[in-house]
Amino acid sequence: MVPIAKVSLIGTNIKVASVATAFPSGMTNLSTKLKEVRSVVDAGAEEVDMVISRGKFLSGDLEFVGDEVAQIKDACGAAKLKVILETGELVTLDNVRRASDLAMHAGADFIKTSTGKINPAATPVVVLTMLEAIRDHYLQTGLKFGMKPAGGISTAKQGIQYLVMVRETLDRHGLRPICFVLVLVLLQMMF
Repeated sequence: MVPIAKVSLIGTNIKVASVATAFPSGMTNLSTKLKEVRSVVDAGAEEVDMVISRGKFLSGDLEFVGDEVAQIKDACGAAKLKVILETGELVTLDNVRRASDLAMHAGADFIKTSTGKINPAATPVVVLTMLEAIRDHYLQTGLKFGMKPAGGISTAKQGIQYLVMVRETLDRHGLRPICFVLVLVLLQMMF
């Protein structure tokens, strides 16, 4: 699908994104995940979505998860990496924060709440936790990250609530994430 999207979007500023790494489960070996990433990048994807290994994360194998994200980021080359945390399976806000920090330290360009396949997906408290992680990481390192709340946003009012969270959490520190992917969702709801 990536080659078709690339051709269809010639002459626009729209970037082509693709899922990889055994989406939506993320349950395959690293070698297969890396092949998938290289394949979509070679086909022209400018952004790659991966799902963290939640089983490894929840069992405490944070080194495995961090190494996997870092290797996948390396395989992305110039393409941006969106790391999907699948927050509905992480059980606690402490885990959401820990996974957010881990993904950013390992090289993610964006952190994303969900594949949209697991409920709950994006919730205000989860999004706030992730935004606070982005803010704190920026204050410590000077690096900026994108954030995508995915799943569970079905009204313009909900979208506006998330935009207010961004303003209150990030703008107070002069920080605007490289991208907060919500504008298109709002436009689709309005028209």
